[in-house]
Amino acid sequence: MGEINYLLDSFPVPICDNIRINRCKLVNSEDYRGYIASKKRYFYGVRIHLLSTKDGTPVEWAYILGHANDVRGLDLLPFNLPENSEIYGDKAFNDYQVEDELAELERIKLKVIRKNKSKRKDESWANYLKQSTRHFIETVFSQITRRFPKFIHAVTFEGFLLKISSFIFAFTLEHSFL
Repeated sequence: MGEINYLLDSFPVPICDNIRINRCKLVNSEDYRGYIASKKRYFYGVRIHLLSTKDGTPVEWAYILGHANDVRGLDLLPFNLPENSEIYGDKAFNDYQVEDELAELERIKLKVIRKNKSKRKDESWANYLKQSTRHFIETVFSQITRRFPKFIHAVTFEGFLLKISSFIFAFTLEHSFL
C-alpha cells in the first residue's frame, strides 16, 4: 500500500476580543492568552490542532490553551492513521522524540520543516517539498473559519468547544460529500 499524506497545523480561535478579557465569563485564566505571530496580535482563546488529508478533509483535531506551543498538541492527537502515512507540519512541530516514536511504533513519518539550527538538517529539495505540500492547510483553515459567525455565543466553555467542533464537523461533511 502506498503512502498517504496528511497536513498538520494549528489555528487560533478567540473567545473574546482583547479589550473584553477582564469581562470574559467562559474562562478566567492567563493560560488562554496566546500570540498569533502571522498577525502580530494577541488573542484570548484556544488553539485547534487540525490533522487533515492532503485534499483538505479534517481527520482529527484537538484543543489546547491559547498560550501553549504547538508541540503540546502532538501529545493530544491520537494519530489513528494507516501505516506508512506521512504528516507534513511546520517548524513549530519540531520534536525529535515524538518523531522517532511515531516512526518506530506507528510507522508514521512526521515530516516537519526544520529550523535553521536543527540537528537533523534537510536537503534543500526536501525542505521545498515539505513547504509546498503543507501550504494547503492554511486554505483549509480559512475555509473553516469562514463558516464561523463574527461572535460565537456560548454560555459555558464546553458549549463553546462544542460549537467549534460542530463547525469543523459540518465542514468535513460538506467537503467529503458535497
